[in-house]
Amino acid sequence: MNMATESDTLVIGGGIVGMALAYGLARAGERVMLLDEGDDAYRAARGNFGLVWVQGKGLGRAAYAHWTLAAAAAWPAFASELAQRTGVDVELAQPGGLTMCLDDAELAERGARLQRLRDELGIAYPFEVLDGAAVRRLIPQAGPTVAGAVMCPLDGHTSPLKLLRALVQAFEALGGRLQAGARVESLQQRQGAFEVRAGDTTHVAPKLVLAAGLGNRELAPHVGLRAPVQPNRGQILVTERLQPFLKFPTMQVRQTGEGVVQIGDSMEDVGFDDGTTLAQLSRIAARAARCFPLLEGVNIVRTWGALRVMTPDGFPIYQTSSACPGAFVVTCHSGITLASQHAGPLVAWIRGGSEPEAIQGFKAERFDVQAH
Repeated sequence: MNMATESDTLVIGGGIVGMALAYGLARAGERVMLLDEGDDAYRAARGNFGLVWVQGKGLGRAAYAHWTLAAAAAWPAFASELAQRTGVDVELAQPGGLTMCLDDAELAERGARLQRLRDELGIAYPFEVLDGAAVRRLIPQAGPTVAGAVMCPLDGHTSPLKLLRALVQAFEALGGRLQAGARVESLQQRQGAFEVRAGDTTHVAPKLVLAAGLGNRELAPHVGLRAPVQPNRGQILVTERLQPFLKFPTMQVRQTGEGVVQIGDSMEDVGFDDGTTLAQLSRIAARAARCFPLLEGVNIVRTWGALRVMTPDGFPIYQTSSACPGAFVVTCHSGITLASQHAGPLVAWIRGGSEPEAIQGFKAERFDVQAH
């Protein structure tokens, strides 16, 4: 027997991106149904490092830098609001973040990159290039072979799992409905409404938001959209609990609120293989130990691989369909950093408000231009 549900907006995808959007829509008073494929999906959220990161983002595309800066600025209020609604502390800390460099050439290149970004933006874009001695004054546990680091005071980190839990809890408390294990089997627009069949249920709504990560590639064409995304694997190691030593998150190493250290430093084009390899894990661990020698010999308690959602140029796609009005596609690989914007200004646009200026260039057609 086929059942049916009706809502104001259907959101497909229950990761950080989809949940932030669904939460924002429910907070705005909409009846929202969220369809989540389940734990056998290729979840980017599963392997997320948890960085709320500004440093270096948007070089060559100033609009993305502005979008990211606004997201980081909105994060404290976003985290506080979730805590008030759910009692879940998402462990946001924004003490500044470091990109550790192991030789002078790397340090010079990183510093020059951020200087170019500052020049492009023409605003007070804060960063500081620290030499090795300055890094060791800031973090006494930094290794003697660390040549320096680039620090941005706007950077920070959060707990991805606690963020996801808080978003789900807040969404459901606002009346949002979440259907787990709902793999989309058919999707069409008929008489001004979208019909999505998943299992023995047909879900109907006048608005549809595709936030299914790598799944957007197959789903988007059904509603006249494109999402040319590809998987990119990252591998992560997690240590036993250690005494707190790392107040500042870095690009490759961060210490969580529980004291465990997460280590990750790989970008691999290996298709849909989310496994791990000894060669990459060894390389990641060796670099981390050079940055922080106290990690040498600590127990690694878990390792895993996960797939990032990457467009050809690395920037997001935010687009509404002209062929099927009311359908949107949202895809990005910085779902943690951008969660505050997705729940706020992006939701306002989906609900009929003006499109944020910073995202107007993030349409899939830009890849057609690049192809010629």
